[in-house]
Amino acid sequence: MTKTPVYCDYNAGAPIRAEAAVAMSRALAAGGNPSSVHSVGRRMRAMIEDARERIASALGASAENVVFTSGATEALHLVLDTFTAHRRAVSPPPAADENGDVSPKAPSVPEPSIVIAECEHDALFEDGRRRAMSRAPLQRNGLVDLDVLESVVREAPKPVLVAVQLANNETGVVQPIAKIAAICRQHGALLLVDAAQAFGRIPVNIADLDATYLVVSSHKLGGPTGVGALVLAPGAPFVTTRFGGGQERGRRPGTENGPAVVGFATAVDWALPDMDREARRLAEMRDKFESRLPSDAVVFGADAPRLPNTSNFALPGIIAETAVIALDLEGVALSSGAACSSGKVRSSRVLAAMGVLPELAKAALRVSFGHGSKTSDVDEVLNALGKISARRDRGAAA
Repeated sequence: MTKTPVYCDYNAGAPIRAEAAVAMSRALAAGGNPSSVHSVGRRMRAMIEDARERIASALGASAENVVFTSGATEALHLVLDTFTAHRRAVSPPPAADENGDVSPKAPSVPEPSIVIAECEHDALFEDGRRRAMSRAPLQRNGLVDLDVLESVVREAPKPVLVAVQLANNETGVVQPIAKIAAICRQHGALLLVDAAQAFGRIPVNIADLDATYLVVSSHKLGGPTGVGALVLAPGAPFVTTRFGGGQERGRRPGTENGPAVVGFATAVDWALPDMDREARRLAEMRDKFESRLPSDAVVFGADAPRLPNTSNFALPGIIAETAVIALDLEGVALSSGAACSSGKVRSSRVLAAMGVLPELAKAALRVSFGHGSKTSDVDEVLNALGKISARRDRGAAA
């Protein structure tokens, strides 16, 4: 019988919680289109709105300001699209002459100013590159350089959207969002906070973060894949850029995935009440793991606040892609700190922004524990890493 792998890749996606799977199964059995006016449709609508209330409450938001999406990626793109549309909508049109004609030399509406931290997920970073994007650099510990960020925001044409992850998916480094929000407020900028990795692991509250837009995802905390949410602060600008059936108060058309939304809310219900105790347990596992790594191992972001479950490290001389495959053969599932959406390994943009040398960055691996992790998993991962490290040392000695 094939041994079940030791799963240490919760930042990529957590196994679904049993309670969420049961709730989804019941919602699937209930059926119905939530836009239908008959009793079956109304029942599904009631399930979705109940889930919306629960998720909104968990995030300190109003239910009417929670927009369900297919995940964090779509939610991030919605913000960029709406900010671009809002910027153009509020810009004055080019001046016309006495005949009402606009000179072909009249200045066009400038592109909106979007400031993106170097640590952002590719879902935001790659989309932002198609727009007028400025970058906020990182310090060597993975934290955003606040002095440079303030300078960039101050000099950028208004209005400005600043996008910063609460916690990075690779390193687990947690950004000082309160200080960043103060900079945004001082200079009249809007703030987008990607909390996909943070929600369910550390406190996430849109009011406490002082964010204009907040993005969360279901499958990071034990809910189903394919569902997330965009949360708006009261009065946050939103311009509809998509059209269809008018779902989600016209903000995101398309029939809602009711069973997935129900599963998402159920995962939140189970993750948050136990979050503090779970964070302590996972931090103990992470610290034990890091303390027993080979002496030449390098841990990235260790000098900054981090998620309790995440360790991004490198064993010099071992290429990450080779290590991930070798560990899988040993029955351990983890990832490269630079895994991209296709599953292949490439150089980490985040580690490069932290000043990590390319050869060391190519060796980056990420362990991320979660609700199903056991203390014995640490020993299993370390044993597997020890075998790989020993093979490296034998090869170097040969």
